[in-house]
Amino acid sequence: MAPTPHDRQHERPDERPYDQQALGALATEGRRAGGAEIDLLPTVELARLMNAEDRTVPAAVGAAVPAIAAAVDAVAARMRGGGRLVYAGAGTAGRLGVLDASECPPTFGTAPGRVVGLIAGGPAALTSAVEDAEDDRAAAVADLDALALTAADTVIGVSASGRTPYALAAVEHARALGALTVALAGNPGSALGDAAEHRIEVATGPELLAGSTRLKAGTAQKLVLNMVSTLVMVRLGRTYGDLMVDVRATNDKLRARSRRIVALATDARPADADAALVATGGRVKDAILLLLAEVDAPAAAGLLERHGGRLRDALREALTR
Repeated sequence: MAPTPHDRQHERPDERPYDQQALGALATEGRRAGGAEIDLLPTVELARLMNAEDRTVPAAVGAAVPAIAAAVDAVAARMRGGGRLVYAGAGTAGRLGVLDASECPPTFGTAPGRVVGLIAGGPAALTSAVEDAEDDRAAAVADLDALALTAADTVIGVSASGRTPYALAAVEHARALGALTVALAGNPGSALGDAAEHRIEVATGPELLAGSTRLKAGTAQKLVLNMVSTLVMVRLGRTYGDLMVDVRATNDKLRARSRRIVALATDARPADADAALVATGGRVKDAILLLLAEVDAPAAAGLLERHGGRLRDALREALTR
């Protein structure tokens, strides 16, 4: 009898050796035509060649936009209900997920733990290669269980090959728990895509250095993760137009940015923007409401709470009273 997904989660890496023929068939592992002598090129020509390869990535991501949009709407619906967004990957893919998750609190004011990045091998793998960790399916299950994953959450498995055991096990386990699952892979028809409810497969093709998926595939992953987290936060009302109104001002640069955001949203003078921020404890949304709706700080806070933090809806109520 064939092993079940649950059985496969607990297989050791040496029980599932890589199929070299199948690996070689992946576009991300392929070899570019004319690549055998790139080391003989002048540096400027080599740089131009690499730049030309990189310019193909946005078009590849563009082809996946409908799938990205569908995933964004599904993720936003889960998060609107209180769920978390979890990225799971190994190597470059895992590091990019951790990076994206770490930037959500200062950019969008998300609570710690609301967007999480898991990398095979744990925190040590962020700065040092832990290459064998990507084969550890049991670790992916344990990492998700440590988060007490629920059906309210979303797990996005990130893998250039679309077959990384850690990412694949994370998606399979999450789906078994009822969580929303999304695959972000660099090869069409991937095993990761088959395992998830939403598949985002960005076909970036062979790399300048054959198999070095930190290059075009990694760039594509970064672009897609940017889109997912940013557009989910837009859908959740954590922006106002193109302004980051949930920015968390924790240093001088961000305090200056908060002042500028309030001024741009309200046409207020810098001194008035500063006064509004002082009155609202530095909360940008509250300061904007205070200025545009001419309410005091407690009223602004109440309006935002009533509308789940959505500034546009809170402002609409305040202005139609």
